[in-house]
Amino acid sequence: QVQLVESGGGLVQPGGSLRLSCAASGIIFKIYTMGWYRQAPGKERELVAVISSGGSTNYVDSVKGRFTISRDNVKNTVYLQTNSLTPEDTADYYCNAHWGIANYWGQGTQVTVSS
Repeated sequence: QVQLVESGGGLVQPGGSLRLSCAASGIIFKIYTMGWYRQAPGKERELVAVISSGGSTNYVDSVKGRFTISRDNVKNTVYLQTNSLTPEDTADYYCNAHWGIANYWGQGTQVTVSS
């Protein structure tokens, strides 16, 4: 069974940081494009960051310079380092794995940025 399990979310003050993790199982992790999406209340789910099987990365403009996506193909884990967090970053963050016609989602982890 395919599983993507996110962790690392929580409550953080503005300007703080969180390191989100997504542990994958049931897939050949190395060949998958991995991404982090987020969905805030009342908003559409948006792509935050993506990393290809070759390590190329892309980010939504609003997080460029603040967030970093990385992957560990030995641990089958993708990370999202989030720095300089603002209340606008508050959302449920979801891990995604994509390869060809395969597309999988994690259950999400909540990030709340508030003082």
